[in-house]
Amino acid sequence: MRTATAGAESPIEQLGLDTVSTRDLDRHAMAHDASHYLLVPQGVATPRNAADVGALLRRSRELGLPATFRSGGTSLSGQALSDSLLINTRQHFRGVEVLDGGARVRVQPGATVRSVNARLAAFGRKLGPDPASEIACTVGGVIANNSSGMACGTEFNTYRTLESMVLVLPSGTVIDTADADADRRLRELEPELHEGLLRLRRRVVGNDESVRMIRSLFSMKNTMGYGVNSFLDYERPADILMHLMIGSEGTLGFVAEAVFRTVEVKPAVATGLLVFNTLDAATAALPDLVATGLATIELMDAAALKVAQAAADTPAAISTLPVQGHAALLVEHQGSDAAELSGKRAGSQPLFDSLDVAAPFTLTTDPKDRAALWHVRKGLYTAVAGARPSGTNALLEDIVVPVPALADTCGELTRLFHEHHYKESVIFGHAKDGNVHFMLNERFDDPAQLLRYQAFTDEMVDLVLGAGGSLKAEHGTGRIMAPFVRRQYGDELYAVMQEIKRLIDPPNLMNPGVLLADEPLSYIENLKVAPTVEEEVDRCVECGYCEPVCPSKDITLTPRQRIVLRRDIAAAEQRGDHALAANLRKDYDYDGVQTCAADGMCVTACPVLINTGDLVRRLRKENANTVAAAGWNKAAENWGTVTAAGGLALTVAKAMPAPLPKAATAVGRALLGTEAVPAYSTVLPGGGSRRSARPDPDSVAVFFPACIGTMFGPADAAGGAAKGSAQAFLDLCDRAGVPVTVPDGIESLCCGTPWKSKGFSQGYEAMSSKVLDQLYEASGRGELPVVCDAASCTEGLDTMKRLAAAGEERYAGLRFVDSVEFVHEHVLGKLTVTAPLGSIALHPTCSSTQLGTNPALLEIAGAVTDDVFVPLNWGCCAFAGDRGLLHPELTDSATDRQAREINERQFDAYASTNRTCELGMSKATGRSYRHLLEILEEATRP
Repeated sequence: MRTATAGAESPIEQLGLDTVSTRDLDRHAMAHDASHYLLVPQGVATPRNAADVGALLRRSRELGLPATFRSGGTSLSGQALSDSLLINTRQHFRGVEVLDGGARVRVQPGATVRSVNARLAAFGRKLGPDPASEIACTVGGVIANNSSGMACGTEFNTYRTLESMVLVLPSGTVIDTADADADRRLRELEPELHEGLLRLRRRVVGNDESVRMIRSLFSMKNTMGYGVNSFLDYERPADILMHLMIGSEGTLGFVAEAVFRTVEVKPAVATGLLVFNTLDAATAALPDLVATGLATIELMDAAALKVAQAAADTPAAISTLPVQGHAALLVEHQGSDAAELSGKRAGSQPLFDSLDVAAPFTLTTDPKDRAALWHVRKGLYTAVAGARPSGTNALLEDIVVPVPALADTCGELTRLFHEHHYKESVIFGHAKDGNVHFMLNERFDDPAQLLRYQAFTDEMVDLVLGAGGSLKAEHGTGRIMAPFVRRQYGDELYAVMQEIKRLIDPPNLMNPGVLLADEPLSYIENLKVAPTVEEEVDRCVECGYCEPVCPSKDITLTPRQRIVLRRDIAAAEQRGDHALAANLRKDYDYDGVQTCAADGMCVTACPVLINTGDLVRRLRKENANTVAAAGWNKAAENWGTVTAAGGLALTVAKAMPAPLPKAATAVGRALLGTEAVPAYSTVLPGGGSRRSARPDPDSVAVFFPACIGTMFGPADAAGGAAKGSAQAFLDLCDRAGVPVTVPDGIESLCCGTPWKSKGFSQGYEAMSSKVLDQLYEASGRGELPVVCDAASCTEGLDTMKRLAAAGEERYAGLRFVDSVEFVHEHVLGKLTVTAPLGSIALHPTCSSTQLGTNPALLEIAGAVTDDVFVPLNWGCCAFAGDRGLLHPELTDSATDRQAREINERQFDAYASTNRTCELGMSKATGRSYRHLLEILEEATRP
């Protein structure tokens, strides 16, 4: 157990389990989610398996410690927070096993919906629930919230598609409902619970009003309170218990594993945007649209459309619209094949033609156009939240009413926004199901605004319940609606829910305060205040979309956690808790700064486009070692000599017995620190060759060979010494008759990434000035593109240009192209593959992902072999220049899962697009990774 300070044992420390941490940094990092609540746990447990969870629950019950599970839900209602014991089930529960040719899938709670669907894609199947947050939400959260989404409705939600589960009760009892004797086992191990469930079933079934209420509310999407429809749908206590667990938000136990029945992926899809002059007109069209069999009908009101127009990549159908009182419906037909889709389109076209729309309408099958439309819809929450005033919280509410009542309900919601002075509030959602979301921005540090929020909530509750709806459709009751469960269901069914809780969790230790709450104002307790901190990350909504792609997620912190800890440090300072602030800062140096790869992968997933690496690089700059900075400044002036010396040192080290350079660097790291001295690894090659100019007056491009080719020599090829990526690129261009030039002075030039990533600004500025000046002239003042053979360096050059262009407009015309993209566009079509390979394991990099060159990468690999393998567990290797040498544990963690997946079989070649990434993956897999262009060059030799 990691502890914060010595002293008397707290109840958390009395757990006596090695899976629990009480370190301040861990507690505060896990205290935040995307909800507007904040509770700091006393301890954070990270169990490795179901047995660990059982031990935690048994021991916490003995000590009277409340416990809450945290995975990744689809809700913003505050149900994953605790001021006691928080149990992180995301890190070690990511198993996915495809069953019966994809018809079923066994999943652990930490696997994201996207990762499960990626496994199922090869079988043409997917999970039924389809939440918009599928990149980050996990199966555990989906089950806990009975998630649905945009197309699944109530037919394919979690409740309807979950076949069995392995559940751990608060007592520690484990039941696998797939076992034939599951009900007998439940009766033997938990006799009071077994009998109690039968008794409650008789009570519910025997009460006509309860049956009527359940039938009415659960005919719609409804995640308010417990799933008491289980008593009507099932007879055996084991089946009732399993379905009560769905949507129970961690208040009844833990789902260690679940088996889902999957649904068919409809590959033939057509999407379009119907724009109406008014919200009433849009909602009035719903019954007829639903009748045509549309798979999705997504509503966006006028405010939502205005928000969407602010995005640079908004489709023309929205960006050119003079939005006033308009509303739009994003509609989609899905078919198993083109013929089925064509039939559906033909059947609905007469209706589309008859509608009085404000803009031309068409259904498109073009993947890019469809993706652009869905990007608008899925990004609405974060677009609004990201643009909110600093210091406010974004609240996302989720309601459902019968479809005929939707128009009036939306109109009344709009009236409430105006009446309570909520500006820029938007309405959007799943109109086909009568389920809409709306957003508010609120300050919880202002008593007057808190009273406003209460008044609004009271009127909103009256509105929804008066329309015969539910206060929660798919986001879970949580803390925000727990006080209103009794009002929605009435005293009798509320009493049934209370009895469910007492039967399964008598001491009320499982996530207390969530789903059921008798205190009427509990929903305004423990509200989150969002202090303004760094400009780079102030718009963060703490959604966690960044977490699955972060290479340090399993070893230290995620981007969200790096940001919220900065907020907590600022909050601690503001309230005078300097000891806590100092403690957080101390541990943040390693967890937050040193082990951030600063690879920018977070920005590829962040809906408000935050690159947490920008924050980390600034912190490194502010805390840069002056002696090291001076050394790197000098290196910028003599980079050709430095790289040659570095390459020579590696060549000498490679010739020595490995223990000698390892010992030498170990001593240096001990004396000077792990941030100053890299660790030597046997995966490191000897040094490479010096770069030299190669003029060609007929050039169509300027070639900028990366300096890492001088530092790190190429890996050996199957037939002996390899050429390296730079020579391979030049040979390919010569073979295809594409002339390129290497500029004078190339040996002293660098993309600047080493200085930028370490925060050495003076050296970076000096290198930037030198590089951009020389490339500006070499490219004919921007006439020719500049091609680089390392993806991270291509990205580095482009960043260098962008940062410098504000002061030097002439640099804006420079065009930097990665060698993979250049070869794909100008060279590949002029080559003949003479020696194809049987298979290639391909590692796209974080830079190739951000540059958008992965499609070109795949096509080049596909020209060499018919078997191109990119692991489903692919992610950034975190070698990040020298970061993988300074902190080898970071790369070890980042590559663990993908390396194991790659090594499940043999490949003829292993390829990437960056020398340091090749080294990182070679170390992780024990296989020799090379630049893809080296492999292409060998495969196309005459």
